[in-house]
Amino acid sequence: MNNLRIAIPSNNPGGLDAGMGMHFGHCDIYTIVDIEGGAVKTVSTLENVPHVQGGCLAPVQHLASHNVKALLAGGMGMRPLMGFRQVGIDAYFAGSFATVGQAVQAFIDGKLPAFSTEFTCGGGK
Repeated sequence: MNNLRIAIPSNNPGGLDAGMGMHFGHCDIYTIVDIEGGAVKTVSTLENVPHVQGGCLAPVQHLASHNVKALLAGGMGMRPLMGFRQVGIDAYFAGSFATVGQAVQAFIDGKLPAFSTEFTCGGGK
């Protein structure tokens, strides 16, 4: 695995020990993890942007503007999934993990499926 920046919807305060924020657009904060050579290099956080009805693409653009290349999430609607594809961010389903760190390790180990329409929801929380 080459150098890669990933974002994980998280509960406050973020970080590897934080709980997963299961719906990407409604999370408190994003944990941003830079992976280098198959290992965690740096961990930081990024505030979410306001998510209003129909505004699901705002968080997509926000993450893209911070050079995120992959998203690990438990839920999202079809519209943002298409948005992530359009901006070149790969989305992976990580809904079965309690903490951000567990999801990140599963990603590094290649154990997360690509987010597909079977994982999408109708929106909301």
